[in-house]
Amino acid sequence: MLVKHWRAVLRHAWSVRFMVLALLFIIAEPIYNFVAATWVSRNIYIQLAMSAITGLMAVAAIIARIFVQQKVSGDLHGKPPEEG
Repeated sequence: MLVKHWRAVLRHAWSVRFMVLALLFIIAEPIYNFVAATWVSRNIYIQLAMSAITGLMAVAAIIARIFVQQKVSGDLHGKPPEEG
């Protein structure tokens, strides 16, 4: 079941933004590995950095999910969130 204001959540929630960034790094890692194996020598530090950034984005998404965001949650006195 979707949340009531799912469009506002997709547009404004920091947790969604961090998960999109993590997804981009997840997609970029195998592409980098293919290019590195084909044309240049592999650099273990780049692979470690990409994995670390992916993990940090996932952790940031979890942390962002527990904070109230005015554009998504509304205020604490019953005001509904924005519907853009």
